[in-house]
Amino acid sequence: MIEKYTLKNGVRVIIEKIPTVRSVALGIWVGTGSKFENKPINGISHFIEHMLFKGTDTRSAKQIAESFDEIGGHVNAFTSKEYTCYYARVLDEHAPVALDILADMFFHSVFDEQELEKEKNVIIEEIKMYDDTPDDLVHDMIAAASYQKHPLGYSILGTESVLNNLTKDDLTRYIEGRYTPRQTVITAAGNVTDDMLKQITAYFADFTRTPVEFVEDVTPEFTAGTLCRQKDTEQAHLCLSFPGYPVGDKNIYSLILMNNILGGSMSSRLFQEVREERGLAYSVFSYHSSFKNTGVFTLYTGTATKQLEEVYHVMMNTVAQLRDKGITQEELKKGKEQLKGSLMLSLESTSSRMNRLGKNELLLGRHLGLDEVIEAVEGVTLHSIKEVIDSIFQHKMATALVSPLDAIPDYMRSDILVTR
Repeated sequence: MIEKYTLKNGVRVIIEKIPTVRSVALGIWVGTGSKFENKPINGISHFIEHMLFKGTDTRSAKQIAESFDEIGGHVNAFTSKEYTCYYARVLDEHAPVALDILADMFFHSVFDEQELEKEKNVIIEEIKMYDDTPDDLVHDMIAAASYQKHPLGYSILGTESVLNNLTKDDLTRYIEGRYTPRQTVITAAGNVTDDMLKQITAYFADFTRTPVEFVEDVTPEFTAGTLCRQKDTEQAHLCLSFPGYPVGDKNIYSLILMNNILGGSMSSRLFQEVREERGLAYSVFSYHSSFKNTGVFTLYTGTATKQLEEVYHVMMNTVAQLRDKGITQEELKKGKEQLKGSLMLSLESTSSRMNRLGKNELLLGRHLGLDEVIEAVEGVTLHSIKEVIDSIFQHKMATALVSPLDAIPDYMRSDILVTR
C-alpha cells in the first residue's frame, strides 16, 4: 500500500511498506535536471549531484562512504533531464542512519573549493570517457538532433568549458532556486517502520526556500535534425528518432507494447530481422523516452560501416511494414504477457519500487496500483496500437550517426517514412 503525505512546507513523502522484506530503499528526489538549465550553466545539475558526496559540516567524503560500508549499505545518485535523485539501500534496521546521512548531504554539504576543482576534473574525465564510447555518445547526439532549440537536447554531463567556468556561487545559487520544498520528494520502500515519517518530518519540516525558474518549462518542439560525428570507430552507430508521447499520455501503454514488438525485446521484429535473420548487427533495438510534456521514440543499431546502408534499409523496411500492416493478435498477446511479467518482476525490488514512487510523484503527481496498470495493459487493442503507429511514423525523423564517415549518407532521407 502506498501512503502519501505532504509536509506544511510542500515537501512530499511517499512510503510503500513491504513487511515481507528486510531492506529499505530511500530516495531524496529533486525536480530539476538538464532540462531546467541554460547554455552557460549546462551540466550544473549533474555537478551538484557529485558535490553532495564531497563532504558536509560534520562528515568528510571518506566518512560518508565509510558510514555506508559500516552498515553494509549502498549509496549513490543520478541526474536525468528532469530530476535528480540521491538514494540508499540498507537493511531495515539501518534505515534511520541512512536517512541521517542523506539529509546531512542534502542540507549541509560545504562545497569546499579544493574539492570543487578536483570534482570538475573527475566529471571532465567522465565526459571524455563518454565521448570515447560511441554507442553512448550517439544517444546524446540524437537528443540534440531531436530538440535543437530546447534544453532537452542538452547533455546531462555538460561540457568541459562550462564546467571550468562554474563557481561555488553558481552552484549555491542554483540550489537556492531549484532545490526547493515543492520540488522535493522523499520516497521509502521496503520494511519501513511507523517512525519513518516522524524521522523524515524532523529533517525536512523546517526546510524553506523561494523557487526561481531558470528556464521556462515550455513544451519542446521536435525538430527532425541531423548530427554526424566522424570518429575512427570499428562500427557505425546510428540513431533515428520520431516524436513520441509524454508521461501519463492515454496512449502510453499502447506505445510501450508497440515498442516491445518493434525493437524492445529479443523476439522483436528489428532484432529478428537485423540480427537473427541476416547477422548484420550485434545490437539493434528501439526505446521510448517519456518526459513531462513530450516524448521521443528512437531506433538504434551498431554495425560495420560497410553494412550500414543495408542495415538502414532493413530497419526502414521493418518500420514501413509495421506502419502499413500493423501487428498481429498473437504479437499483441505475447507483448502483454511480456509487459506484465516485467512489471511484476520489478516490484520484487525495493529499489525499483522506490524509483517508481519518485518518478511517478514528480512527473505524474499520482500513483497507479498494480491492478490499475494491469487493467490499462489489458485494455490495449490492435486498433489503439495502430493509432500510435500512424501518429509516430507520419513525421520526419531526426538522425544521429557516429562513424568513420564524414557526413550523413545521402540514402538516409529524413522523409523516407512520410512518402507513401
